[in-house]
Amino acid sequence: MIRYSLRCDSGHEFESWFQSSSAYDSQVRRKLVNCPACDSTKVEKAIMAPRIVGKKGRGRAPEPVEAPAPSAAPEAAPSGEASPTPLLLAQERELRAKLKELRDHIVKTADNVGDSFPEEARKMHYGDIEHRPIYGEASPTEAKALIDEGIEVAPLPVLPDDRN
Repeated sequence: MIRYSLRCDSGHEFESWFQSSSAYDSQVRRKLVNCPACDSTKVEKAIMAPRIVGKKGRGRAPEPVEAPAPSAAPEAAPSGEASPTPLLLAQERELRAKLKELRDHIVKTADNVGDSFPEEARKMHYGDIEHRPIYGEASPTEAKALIDEGIEVAPLPVLPDDRN
């Protein structure tokens, strides 16, 4: 997955996630990427600062660009376990918030086609129906078959809190 900072022709800036840079290009060409503020499909990539980890930083999580607000109380580790560092807790909270934001955006802006997801995705891919953002259910075998056909699919993020 890759995150792009985007800007519409009205100057609104927003972020969106894509499976790859070619997925972004394909979706923009098909006018599937739109501004959440004004719904414009005239969208382009905004200037971004890449995060680069040098050889010394491999194996470590990258430092956050902005320091997150400190939590009210650190979570205690179970007895006998080392307490995780506050930075890791902050990064995990930030990652979970971004994944929830991504999932909520998909659910809000796409059609839930349920169990007919593989069929709907194929119809759009082969031009039988108009392209539109969809999500739904597919078995791992169905998802692999779609990918083998060149149809771009990705699972919706599931967070531990969702299972409660």
